[in-house]
Amino acid sequence: MRHLRVPNREVEDALLTLRDRGWLATGMRVIPDEDDDYRLVPLDPGAPIEMTNPLDSHQLVQHEGVVDNRVDTDWWNHLALLVDEEEIEAFGEDWPSSHEFISDMMVVRIEPNLDPYSSRIAEAKLRAHPHIRLVLNDEGVQGELRIRKLTPIGARVDGDIITENIPQSACSTRVLVRESGRSIACDPNKAYFSTKLQSERLETLSLSKELRAILGRPINVCDPFCGVGPALSTLLSESELVNHVLASDLNPEAVALLLDNLGRWDRRDYPSEPSPISRIFEDRIVGIADATRLLEDDSLTGRWDLIIVNLPHRTIEFLPSLMPLLELSTPSLVRGRVIVPESEIPGANEEIKRSLPRLLTGFPEPSLRIKRDYSSSLRLCSFEAWISPQQT
Repeated sequence: MRHLRVPNREVEDALLTLRDRGWLATGMRVIPDEDDDYRLVPLDPGAPIEMTNPLDSHQLVQHEGVVDNRVDTDWWNHLALLVDEEEIEAFGEDWPSSHEFISDMMVVRIEPNLDPYSSRIAEAKLRAHPHIRLVLNDEGVQGELRIRKLTPIGARVDGDIITENIPQSACSTRVLVRESGRSIACDPNKAYFSTKLQSERLETLSLSKELRAILGRPINVCDPFCGVGPALSTLLSESELVNHVLASDLNPEAVALLLDNLGRWDRRDYPSEPSPISRIFEDRIVGIADATRLLEDDSLTGRWDLIIVNLPHRTIEFLPSLMPLLELSTPSLVRGRVIVPESEIPGANEEIKRSLPRLLTGFPEPSLRIKRDYSSSLRLCSFEAWISPQQT
């Protein structure tokens, strides 16, 4: 999570400015820096990538966010008014203390044994978070496109909390999310989107700027599992970083949202309806496509300096079919995420390396870094691979 590193004597002024601009993370704590003369102030995901005056004199750093338990206890207090103490104790850690905010919605995962309490859980969450409009129960991913099934369990309608017979008008899941100073249209019921991956996207931005410096020109980016385009949002926000873009997804609903987003980010007129991948502008190739078949189009192969592989359940499987897309006359970069059991990470590292062209000398070999737990046994990891120009 991004934090602003602020001298102790300037923390109050920084907090006032961040609150005024809507850039202070809610529900997270200001924490001490390793240097006792500084504090780390948590930034909202919607805060711009670069701070402006008077905050631009402070260093931006990445640090694990610390939840403000003084806020979290509110939800427990409200739950205690709705559920008997004996019942709360009986289910222990099964209660959904964690959640994800997507704009004015909250996504929680309720264990099946707590289904009878879902209405009361939703009411407690809505009472504890007055800015939330809709609470959704995450029932897991479904189908080939791995779309989350999100069921409304509570809503705020004209100031009232509703948990039964929720009006359809209150159940819309299409929202605008502010991230790194950009607005991203998304609908988590139609296309996967996670606000928790902002730090990953900022890492990709940093690596892309490094690649631009190596090449001495803007880079060409291929995002064949792009969803609604959050990775592209961050990259396109950097001036003169990106030249040509290939953005595709197998999910037509995701591509429809992507077209809406690209139209706002690029300030150009994109089609309103999704269609098979095509060249929409000279520097934009966008549409519905099976990423594993892009190599069948000669006009798409050997062109891309950066390939983003954001399909963590199948990244290793698909890597070989994506490598022909790389521009191999100059250094290039593959950035990916993988879900794997922790015990299998060494083997996965070797499999990744076997799928890649020759690596660039002087750069670290690709190695999976654990970002967070995906489940009790699986870990969500990321990697980057620097590819050497290949001899012909």
